[in-house]
Amino acid sequence: MNIAHYVERGHRLFPNKIALIFEDKSFTYKQLDELAGRVANGLKGLGIKKGDRVALFLPNIPEFIISYLGILKIGAVAVSINVMLKTGEVSYILNDCAAKAIITTESQSEQISEADLPELQHIFIAEGKANKGITLAQLIVNASPEAPALEMERHAPACILYTSGTTGFPKGATLSHCNVISNVYAANRCYRITNNDRLLLYLPLFHCFGQNAILNSGLSACATIILYRRFDIEKVLQSITDHRVTMFFGVPTVFIKLLNIDISNYNLESVCYYFSAAAPMPVEIAQKWHEKYGFFIHEGYGLTETSPFATYNNDLKYKLGSIGTPIDNVEIKIVDSDGNQVQPGELGEIVIQGPNVMLGYWNRPFETLEVIKNGWFHTGDIGRIDEDGFFYIVDRLKDMINLSGFKVYPTEVENIIYQHPAVAEVAVYGVPDPIKGEIIKANIVLKAGQIITEAQIKEFCSTKIATYKIPQAINFVFGIPKNPTGKVLKILLRQESAPNISPIKILTNS
Repeated sequence: MNIAHYVERGHRLFPNKIALIFEDKSFTYKQLDELAGRVANGLKGLGIKKGDRVALFLPNIPEFIISYLGILKIGAVAVSINVMLKTGEVSYILNDCAAKAIITTESQSEQISEADLPELQHIFIAEGKANKGITLAQLIVNASPEAPALEMERHAPACILYTSGTTGFPKGATLSHCNVISNVYAANRCYRITNNDRLLLYLPLFHCFGQNAILNSGLSACATIILYRRFDIEKVLQSITDHRVTMFFGVPTVFIKLLNIDISNYNLESVCYYFSAAAPMPVEIAQKWHEKYGFFIHEGYGLTETSPFATYNNDLKYKLGSIGTPIDNVEIKIVDSDGNQVQPGELGEIVIQGPNVMLGYWNRPFETLEVIKNGWFHTGDIGRIDEDGFFYIVDRLKDMINLSGFKVYPTEVENIIYQHPAVAEVAVYGVPDPIKGEIIKANIVLKAGQIITEAQIKEFCSTKIATYKIPQAINFVFGIPKNPTGKVLKILLRQESAPNISPIKILTNS
């Protein structure tokens, strides 16, 4: 078992088929596998072996994919690092996982402080000049392209992806070859990718969504991946037209942007499948998308710790507002604070069991035991299940607002405000209050040319939700802070509204 077997199978079955398109370059499955083989042999020649950690501090460029596959071929562990991190944060991760090598770019290498990294032996520059270390091209120039992937034990670590450090330092979610392969199998069962499909990939490869749910799923089906450095709305839309993209993967904020601009100049007829994950999809946005384009936005739910896929809405029956039902071989239930399963319709924490659940947090046994209890991963998400077995996510446990003893879930309030025709985007959050414990605030981005008052928003809400759920304060803003995958960073909003709260760094990627 080895994740890199996917590209090798593509090489055997479709050697001349285009596997990857990036800017003005394209790579066949044969070329992609042989380049990965050169990386594998280059690393092996330097003494990198099975189980060693090799870090990828790279943007969305082909070298990320080639290096990732090369690392896996020799049984080493690929450690993905958010390209937005700075020197101290990068040093923390490299030391935490004891990486022996790092593959990066000239510009990113400025954030690598060699003096603080006693375990790091090699730096390879994949793009730009090698002001530190050597270029990746030098590593592979004389290396053999033949490197059959090692057969790995199913629970052998394959990759480490660091989760958001919103309450402290980030933790390395360690995924095995079995975790990823089982998740890719289930994802493809849902997506129904074929070797004729063309998948657009602009989401960060250092994030589990881009890496597993799109890249590895596409490679496993011998499809074509169209890679972009980042989300550029005009380039992405033009790419759909130029490359006849068939499957579009995004996050809710991307679909919101597409609904709020005129895209009539672009031909999207080739796209037959839309998928969203990484954050809850507002019901109003899903409805508007279906009304405008005639397609459902299929939704997936999961976390880095679940590889990431856990539920899917849904090829048998689509339910608006639901995150669907568990994927193959995965069990999910809703439990109360004592761990007891609750009845349909009741709220509780979402817990997950299955082959998608991580091995644990790298070198953090106590933190692992806090979230994996009796084989069940406790997500920290509040949800419910209906009588048909469909799950609904209500909010993050940590984002729940406690207002004078009343529990308020921001997502519920956001879904109401999204129904107002002047609203383009909204984030609802709680801030400390000396009398009520917390009060509700909302940051709202208006659609172009729209003017509305705080009082009008409150009046609109008053006809749809209980009075205590209406935001006490509303800020009209030009933008809402998000991480690279489009997830709203509510911790930053809370800090801005309550500056006496100790600042907490957003350290990584999910």
